[in-house]
Amino acid sequence: MSPSKPGVDIEILGVSREFPAKGAPVRVLEEITFDVPDREFGVILGPSGCGKSTLLRIIAGLDFPTAGRVLVHSQEVEGPGAERGFVFQSYTAFPWLTVRDNIRFGARFRSDVAPEQVDAKADELIQMIGLAGFEEAYPNRISGGMRQRVAIARTLMADPEIVLMDEPFGALDAQTREVMQESLVATWEALHKTILFVTHDIEEALFLAERIYVFSARPARLRKVVPVPLPRPRTFEVKTSRAFLDLKAEVMALVRPDTLATAAEKNRGR
Repeated sequence: MSPSKPGVDIEILGVSREFPAKGAPVRVLEEITFDVPDREFGVILGPSGCGKSTLLRIIAGLDFPTAGRVLVHSQEVEGPGAERGFVFQSYTAFPWLTVRDNIRFGARFRSDVAPEQVDAKADELIQMIGLAGFEEAYPNRISGGMRQRVAIARTLMADPEIVLMDEPFGALDAQTREVMQESLVATWEALHKTILFVTHDIEEALFLAERIYVFSARPARLRKVVPVPLPRPRTFEVKTSRAFLDLKAEVMALVRPDTLATAAEKNRGR
């Protein structure tokens, strides 16, 4: 056990990850080190394919580093844990269950929570996440955005201290994505969980985050930690503010060279 670091939920300590391949191994992460403060909304931002999701899976205990360590509450991560919830990019609602039953699915098997408490909490999350009126609908009868709301609510139903989100809005159309961003911000402002969110979208990162961890192209290195001191509660009007536009220019200058390099590499491979 490491000494407790006050006010910090996640510590990433010199994490590297490489995968076997023909010839030389493919190195995806290169000595990544940073902390995620307690109850903060952090965003990992970088070009597509740079290793952001790999790091998130390592924090979740679904993968393991080649070198370095990840600590959660000063305990080394050795596998999944109840204090960490994970929201995947793909929709993960059970098709044979209604919206309400999907949300309360995991909690039904807990012996320490009364059924009426499970139902009350599910109803509270349904209201909070914007699913009221669709409680008895099945996943094939609701939109992609709503199915992702179900996945988020189901994760929150387990009451994890840390929520890890791997580009959960990546498959949504632009308008639905903006609505989901605003809904997530409102939910975080109500619950103040620690969230670590992965994206390659600069505006999404700035709208959501308290702090952005900017990654380079693969193998990912931490290029810079950018604080986002925009006022809360946040609505989409903030995107037209001078402070937002100045931060966007700063972050774009960090990300753009790697994004162009990644695109050029993809074109050479065609």
